[in-house]
Amino acid sequence: MNIHDLVRELREPAGTKIVLLVADGLGGLPITPGGKTELETAVTPNLDALVRDGVCGLSVPVLPGITPGSGPGHLGLFGYDPLEYRIGRGILEALGINFAVGPKDVAIRGNFCTLGPDGKITDRRAGRPTTERCVEIVNKLRTVTIPGIEIFVEPVKEHRFVLVFRGEGLGGDVSDTDPQAVGVPPLPAEGANPASSKTAAVANEFIAKAQAVLKADAPTNGLTLRGFATFPKIASFEDVYGLKAAAIAVYPMYKGLARLVGMDILEGAQSLGEQVATMKKVWNDYDFFFLHYKYTDSTGEDGNFPAKVQMIERFDAVIPDVRALNPDVLIVTGDHSTPSKMKSHSWHPVPTALVADLARPDDVTSFGEMQCLRGGLGRFEAKHLMLLAMAHAGRFGKYGA
Repeated sequence: MNIHDLVRELREPAGTKIVLLVADGLGGLPITPGGKTELETAVTPNLDALVRDGVCGLSVPVLPGITPGSGPGHLGLFGYDPLEYRIGRGILEALGINFAVGPKDVAIRGNFCTLGPDGKITDRRAGRPTTERCVEIVNKLRTVTIPGIEIFVEPVKEHRFVLVFRGEGLGGDVSDTDPQAVGVPPLPAEGANPASSKTAAVANEFIAKAQAVLKADAPTNGLTLRGFATFPKIASFEDVYGLKAAAIAVYPMYKGLARLVGMDILEGAQSLGEQVATMKKVWNDYDFFFLHYKYTDSTGEDGNFPAKVQMIERFDAVIPDVRALNPDVLIVTGDHSTPSKMKSHSWHPVPTALVADLARPDDVTSFGEMQCLRGGLGRFEAKHLMLLAMAHAGRFGKYGA
């Protein structure tokens, strides 16, 4: 019996509500040995009060030492084994903008980048252009054609876009062209099987034609492709947990993750305050709320320690408004760590706090990596977080006689 079958067997109806607040890339590292992380540096009176009222620990997104992308990081938090469900980022981005992905489609996440005269990447995100600029460049890419393939190019946000190839015999097992580094050229796409090799050839032709179109558009004069994927088979969140779920996110990819598992996407909110206000408006309509906050991750990826501290403090400021709704279970965590020191995602376990009437309190008094290390939840795999949420919400019966 797998975990989802066990959940279906044990779950019981209840009128309880669960809120999952995800501060993307929450975990960090000290800049110098013996120093404090971004979370430990931040002034967070509300998160500190939260852990004093509940229990905390450290979440391992996939396995010890494995650095997750945002997809596996969130799927684990939703209770899906990220090793079983390997979902390409392209599908998530496409679903995030509500693109209708079909059975003949391969969806890809695109990033605009800056290429130097030697063809090497000088900025992987093209200086983070405005979304309006992204729309302009996407319109130019829509002029690219490849015989026998339908091509869809859609703007997402800032440097991000969605690319979809539609045609016969296309596979999704294709390597990324993003080398995840500057000072080197983009990589060629390579397929792992005949169908995927066909897709890779299409992708390489598209890139060559696209870069010819964009050559005079520095800093958005190049592009990389990642997360090639076809539509996966995955059980819905409500089917597994019996919870009517809503997602409130600003960035499309996280809407895509929620849409992938069948959550309702509540549109319109563009700030933390608006996200919480949206949740309040529909509080009586759902059993489960997923609220995503991006900027703890993006500041970490930029290597900006002070800015990440500031973003954590902004996140802390909305905690009282969430607690005022009196959720039966409130969880604060991240999908992975993004230390400013590394300017990237990392494998480090993620601070997690859970507050519920049924929680067994520990003696932790502030929210940080070192403190959570000795918390009552211990160190646990993220895929088990929903089990804890369901149990603390009184939604599980007893296992066995």
